[in-house]
Amino acid sequence: MEAARTATADDLAAIVRLASDVIDELEPTRGGAIWARHQARDRPVAPSLAATIDDPDALLVAGTIDDTIVGYAAVYLRRLRDGGLLAVLDDLYVEPEARGIGIGEAMMEQVLDWARARGCVGVDSVALPGNRATKNFFESFGLVARAIVVHKSLTPDDPLAVPPVEDG
Repeated sequence: MEAARTATADDLAAIVRLASDVIDELEPTRGGAIWARHQARDRPVAPSLAATIDDPDALLVAGTIDDTIVGYAAVYLRRLRDGGLLAVLDDLYVEPEARGIGIGEAMMEQVLDWARARGCVGVDSVALPGNRATKNFFESFGLVARAIVVHKSLTPDDPLAVPPVEDG
């Protein structure tokens, strides 16, 4: 049976593997190269995940099938200028073979409950461009775009680089 629960130190090895998998999966996708260098967890991922377990202003969730960890989510609190709190969902990942059966949904519900219990004004996360499944998943929970990050590559071999338009 699929479920989500707060992760413990005993879960770290499995979650570390998944956190490395998500970086490997997203880095070659559209927007993934800069995401991996700018927003993804630093490698090795174990120290930041261990810190999340010990941080009272963060939550690490384990998504399971029959007690086997097949997904994880990581969220933390960000204090806003006016003193309010925003929940920032850094990671939400389910192994490809375990997608579509409710594990992501169970983890997201736990994240939303945690954020509500702390009085957060909202939840932010990132969906890379072209990742329709992630966008649809977040939209099913009421998350909508509130900003769009634009980027210009200055590296000619960047797959996101768009050739300049020539007047002719």
